[in-house]
Amino acid sequence: MKKYIPLFLLLAGAIACTDNKNTEPARTTPAGAAYSVEGKKVIAYSTADSSELRLTLTDTLVFADKAQPFENEIVVFVDPQKTFQTYFGTGAALTDASAETFYKLPKDKQAELLKAYFDKETGIGYNIGRTNINSCDFSSDMYTYVQDGDKELKTFNIEHDRKYKIPFIKEAIKAAGGQLNLFGSPWSPPAWMKDNNDMLHGGKLKPEFYNSWAMYYTKFIKEYEKEGIPVWGISVQNEPMATQRWESCLYTAEEERDFLKNHLGPTMHKEGLKDKKIIVWDHNRDLIYQRARTYFDDPEAAKYAWGIGFHWYEDWSGGQPMYDNLKRVYEAYPDKNIMFTEGCAESFNATRYKAWVLGEEYGRSMINDFNNGMVGFTDWNILLDETGGPNHVQNFCFAPIHGDTKTGQLIYTNAYYYIGHFSKFIQPGAKRIISSPTRSQLLSTAFLNPDGSVTVVVMNQGNERAHFYLWVNGKAAETVARQHSINTYIIK
Repeated sequence: MKKYIPLFLLLAGAIACTDNKNTEPARTTPAGAAYSVEGKKVIAYSTADSSELRLTLTDTLVFADKAQPFENEIVVFVDPQKTFQTYFGTGAALTDASAETFYKLPKDKQAELLKAYFDKETGIGYNIGRTNINSCDFSSDMYTYVQDGDKELKTFNIEHDRKYKIPFIKEAIKAAGGQLNLFGSPWSPPAWMKDNNDMLHGGKLKPEFYNSWAMYYTKFIKEYEKEGIPVWGISVQNEPMATQRWESCLYTAEEERDFLKNHLGPTMHKEGLKDKKIIVWDHNRDLIYQRARTYFDDPEAAKYAWGIGFHWYEDWSGGQPMYDNLKRVYEAYPDKNIMFTEGCAESFNATRYKAWVLGEEYGRSMINDFNNGMVGFTDWNILLDETGGPNHVQNFCFAPIHGDTKTGQLIYTNAYYYIGHFSKFIQPGAKRIISSPTRSQLLSTAFLNPDGSVTVVVMNQGNERAHFYLWVNGKAAETVARQHSINTYIIK
């Protein structure tokens, strides 16, 4: 099996992303001043199937005058004068499974992994992290932070996390330059708080424990911050409409709304945590509009919600991803943020490490979701072992990088490079702009960065090379997108 070379060993003379302080995502649609490419050049990076290109600097392009393109020419029209949502960032989940795998690897491979993900110059510059509150499927064991029946939470203790997860998160924060937007998500309350007396198999939170469970989030945040881990925010519940064989808990839209406005939101404020962000839904695109309407049409609930999170698993039965559902939310509630909070390639099989579809699934999703209003992207497990775990219910899946705990090697799937075409070159605070291809085999999104540069990502999902023009205000740079490739163009 061929082992991909780490990104930071491949890139020479890479353009470093400016380390901008994160700003709050906001939506604006002003008609800006005309954007001129006069005297600017285009730096091109490519990752392509059937080649050695992996986020590789491939070309420097120049603009030339070009008015109306001909009908048979392929063009990607970029219009920096039309701006939309603000980019927040990209990252992944730092789960128990990721942390346990990390500490089974040699020290040099641990350092390589941290640099590959979090270094802003030679890595792909992650700035978001997610972690589980209590155990999830990607934990080796089931656990909570309190003893059974402790409604007052007097026994609350995060000792379990001090073995692997907390040290790993600290390493990630350090590698990210000291700042990581970390949010926590619960998969289930303790079993004794639920009507099925089970952390697994769905069930609901009993009303008599609403206040205790709301306080549980605040305890988690405060205990993590005592450990030197700043917590940016929380989501209310991972996948609140899924009865899983692993940790899960069900809420209707109305139940989640009422828990937020009557218990969680007020408790967060009372406990001095009103600056922490709260994400609702945290499930698939399919029901996202109905859920958004239920939360955001209620002023008392909406005031506590920073935004709405979503996953990509609605197409599990063979249907198509419901990208347009994000646009409906973006159109109806432009003051609320839409963030991808989980997604992965399921059905792990080690023979598929090199499968090109692993990366293309990320590229297709990220482009469509950004174009429909997404502000940030959070991948699922940042690292898994050679089995696609560990996982206490055998729900194994892929991560962009796997650590083989038997050989001590890192295995890079092409998903890592596909994600990097966005996270490395789009700067936090960037505004999405128009990017419009003329042929369906090309997918594209674009952002105007705070430093004035423009990042354009173009994915060729077809079987043929595509010669095309990158066109901005009557000037164009000619280039090519190899078959089954993703390409990032930096105009600066």
